[in-house]
Amino acid sequence: MGPGPVHEALAAVRLVDHHCHSVTTGDLDRAGFESLITEGAVWPGVSPFDSPVGVAVRRHCAPLLGLPRHAPAEEYLARRAELGAREVNRRFLAASGTGVFCVDTGFAPDRGTAPRELAEAAGGTAYEVVRLEAVAESVAAGGVEPDEYAETFRAAALEAVRRPGVVAVKSVAAYRTGFDLDPARPSGADVTEAARRWLADGGRLADPVLARQLLWTAVDLGLPLQLHTGFGDADIRLHRVDPTHLTDWLHLIAGTVPVLLLHCWPYLRQAAYLSAVFEQVHLDVGLTLHYVGPGRAGAVLAEATEITPFRKLLYSSDAYGVAEFYHLGALAFRQGLAGLLQERVDADELSLPDALRIAAWTGGDNARRLYGLPPTDTDPPLPSPDRD
Repeated sequence: MGPGPVHEALAAVRLVDHHCHSVTTGDLDRAGFESLITEGAVWPGVSPFDSPVGVAVRRHCAPLLGLPRHAPAEEYLARRAELGAREVNRRFLAASGTGVFCVDTGFAPDRGTAPRELAEAAGGTAYEVVRLEAVAESVAAGGVEPDEYAETFRAAALEAVRRPGVVAVKSVAAYRTGFDLDPARPSGADVTEAARRWLADGGRLADPVLARQLLWTAVDLGLPLQLHTGFGDADIRLHRVDPTHLTDWLHLIAGTVPVLLLHCWPYLRQAAYLSAVFEQVHLDVGLTLHYVGPGRAGAVLAEATEITPFRKLLYSSDAYGVAEFYHLGALAFRQGLAGLLQERVDADELSLPDALRIAAWTGGDNARRLYGLPPTDTDPPLPSPDRD
């Protein structure tokens, strides 16, 4: 059976990618490219090309480089080098059909694109998501007394979110401490003592007390808060990033800011549960989709939508490093969600008008509502092309 009306509708949607990153503007050798298509390391004798994401790159990205489907890795990389990074990025970003990019600027590859560059390559618009750990670490690097840390961080975060084009904040507490934290706002004395330890030792912000203070500061800022959950690199202790660890904290912050759970795999059902019982909780399956590829995207989305209210699901690619991930993420989302919804329409479990509404909501309308974005992608891009 060929594509149905839901496939056609989703193919036409200009996506809002509510969480993504910059891509490299430098040419990549094999080692460099392989390092960017895995969340782990590149181990001797185990190429990331011989993984679901590597197979998806060769199947779905090769034709955009003028190669046959399933082109060998050597041919793929040679053609990529021949075209050059600028042209490669343009092709994949344009092919993603993304109209709006909400870019986490706190983590970027060497020689990475600024948000405006992403948007210009796709003919879209870019906004900024402020990573709060990066703000805190900048405050520490600039020198601050322990008893002044909390207020200095708060002031720096407030200044950051007032920049033109900022629509959200993000925390990577999942990487640093996990979510099995005391949910209460820490006292000033506890924050000062924790800051004293951290500032003396240096390094990344990984103190549980300061992670709690960061999350509560995020709530005070009043913008949507993105939280990495689930799948990520080896820094994560997966059992500690189950988003249900946040349940008591979510009760405490009820009625404040939207909380956007990112990625979620393998905790899709846990994230769906939270979205079903907490008004402020929303989710996506970004990153997961390009790692499983279009062939399994429907299965991931089926699990994520078992009980998730349809106004709570957002699209994101979480693309990072290589522009292929923008194309793969969008393709997997469109094909996976369209197949899922069309199947339900064909079984008379869902009306076609409802399916089309869900497609439009998930592809962009939900994000526009939560982030206060204009109803079209005609708003001006970020003012500085150098911020990343």
